[in-house]
Amino acid sequence: MPMFKLPLSGDVSQQISPFSNWFSGAFNQYGLVNISIGQSSEPQVEADALTDVASYGKQLGRIGDALIVLLEHFHPEGGLNEHEREAIEDLYKMLDAIADVKERHKRPALRPRRK
Repeated sequence: MPMFKLPLSGDVSQQISPFSNWFSGAFNQYGLVNISIGQSSEPQVEADALTDVASYGKQLGRIGDALIVLLEHFHPEGGLNEHEREAIEDLYKMLDAIADVKERHKRPALRPRRK
């Protein structure tokens, strides 16, 4: 039987490793998902931190948990001005919302206690 090929349908052999060079440039595409890490002076450091240490979500979760501990022991001597109080209140709201999401997914969550 003769081999029939449509135009541009020749033999193609291509190795695709989506996990090896994600961050080689500022903007890459993986399947239908576009990945952009923005401007970075050291994209390889970011890639290694993501693959060898923790995802951005895990990093932010740990930072949030540490902030909850620090807020628990935070007692400013001179008090806070209005802008500073709003910033702390916004942080409380965000950390509470993150705890809601974690609990919805049956994950342990620290929750900040307001003073």
